[in-house]
Amino acid sequence: MTSTMLVLGPRLAVALALLTAAAAAVATIGRLGHGRQIAVAAIRAALQLAAVSLVITAIVGSLWATAAFVLLMCAVAAGTSGRRITGGPYGWWAGVPIATASLTIVAALLLAGLVPLRGIAIIPIAGILTGGAMTATSLAGRRFNDELHARRGEVEAALALGLLPRDAALLVCRPAASQALIPALDQTRTVGLVTLPGAFVGVLLGGASPLTAGITQLFVLVGLLAVEATATVLTIEMMARGRLRPRGGQLTPSY
Repeated sequence: MTSTMLVLGPRLAVALALLTAAAAAVATIGRLGHGRQIAVAAIRAALQLAAVSLVITAIVGSLWATAAFVLLMCAVAAGTSGRRITGGPYGWWAGVPIATASLTIVAALLLAGLVPLRGIAIIPIAGILTGGAMTATSLAGRRFNDELHARRGEVEAALALGLLPRDAALLVCRPAASQALIPALDQTRTVGLVTLPGAFVGVLLGGASPLTAGITQLFVLVGLLAVEATATVLTIEMMARGRLRPRGGQLTPSY
């Protein structure tokens, strides 16, 4: 059995298992510390995609079910980013930048009539944008925390000069945290030259013209830039205000 890109069958299953094992082995040998996580992530992805395929087939006909599924995506993204940033179960504030950035753009696209009010159109667009917001939130939050720890002396100096904790944190940590936008910027700058992203290939293989495929991919990339920029700004602001920090990570003027 074949699809438009892959030959489906036992050989594909073997290839997936070997690729997962190779990735985990390289991470383990290279002491990256994520060997087990790679294997678990691959297994989870397989199970989740199988389940989601069945769920989406059942819910795309209902706008209420579609809305509930989109909210579920945001909740899962918030939990994932929150754990990445705080290292524990204290990061549900990560849902604010993720939901604000992604759902605002999705709502605007629906109101403008650019995305049809149908589950089969809403779910993939919302998924792409929510995933981008999650990535930007995780990267911005982790870079902010790392910078806050590494340059604690500079933050203390800013506090000693009379800056408020929020302003001191922003002064020192915002440049590093803003690097969360680099992956999205690089992908947009090099699209068509280095990579042919999934939306472009999928639309093209679906029978559309190269022009339609290109416009669709451009729409996705620009939408991701808007979402990730918004999520990054909101994450940085929340980190500076202490809403999204590891327990005990509050700044006080007594530094």
